[in-house]
Amino acid sequence: MKRVKWLMILMIGSFALSGCAPLVVGGAALTGGTGAYFYINGELRTDYHHSFDKTWDACEKTLAYMKATDVIPVKEISKGTIDTVIDGEKVHFIVEYKAKNLSTVSIRVGMLGNRSASQRLHDKVTDYLLK
Repeated sequence: MKRVKWLMILMIGSFALSGCAPLVVGGAALTGGTGAYFYINGELRTDYHHSFDKTWDACEKTLAYMKATDVIPVKEISKGTIDTVIDGEKVHFIVEYKAKNLSTVSIRVGMLGNRSASQRLHDKVTDYLLK
């Protein structure tokens, strides 16, 4: 009976370590952000360890790279939105100040959201932040 409990503890521990740790460590190393993406109500959201202004600039460069049309930026002191069209799809960016070197970016592609398209845009924002 003691062996079964010990074996269960080892199995659960190995699954927890193999599944979560590489994802978080790899995600943080590759994104320059928290490594955690949250897909809620069609928006893909993550935090970046960069200032609001630098993050905003990276979002604008991403839109230029993607040849976005009908770009409508609204930038305030601690929050900004960008509505645009990329490849015929409506895209909505929200950039929010969280702390001195921490910003949150939410991206929605299309009316209901498209996770993979939003992820591609986040990847491009990350590229510009790491340059």
